[in-house]
Amino acid sequence: VLDSQYGMYVWPCAVVLAQYLWAHRRSLPGKRVLEIGAGVSLPGVVAARCGAQVILSDSEELPQCLQRCRSSCLMNRLPHVPVLGLTWGRVSPELLSLAPIDIILGSDVFFDPKDFEDILSTIYFLLEKNPQAQFWTTYQVRSADWSIEALLYKWNLKSIHIPLHSFGADKEHLANSSLPGRHTIEMMIISLAQSQGT
Repeated sequence: VLDSQYGMYVWPCAVVLAQYLWAHRRSLPGKRVLEIGAGVSLPGVVAARCGAQVILSDSEELPQCLQRCRSSCLMNRLPHVPVLGLTWGRVSPELLSLAPIDIILGSDVFFDPKDFEDILSTIYFLLEKNPQAQFWTTYQVRSADWSIEALLYKWNLKSIHIPLHSFGADKEHLANSSLPGRHTIEMMIISLAQSQGT
């Protein structure tokens, strides 16, 4: 996919997150997975092909991205994967009615700092409803000044860094793509911090 608009392009972070899913494919059958900001949906498609029950989502304000999610499913013989319009920071009927989930995926969602709090407030809402769930996310380091650390603390979330070499994603030509090697990509898993009452 060569269109470099936000959700219409396979960004390097998507390739790295897809590699993480592939490395953990034996744990995916039967898992309930939600991909946020899915765009072309590479991580979600990989999860679905590995046996997870996947829901893809992107902003309800970006119908072309939602259509791209549907097209990706059809091209990968996954016509029954649901696609929802979920806008970060907005509590919608679609968000409220989501079935339980085990894993939330997000590749390169931490792109624009003005969206960081909306993303994390949505993640917090989902993790409060699903306390054992985790948010698996990859991001490109674009500025040393950008940090979500204070927002993680504010929203009672914690993160652990996942080294790319631990799942074979530190290669220059990952998935036959030269993209990841030219960018600094990081991965982390975000979950609820210890309960505030204990």
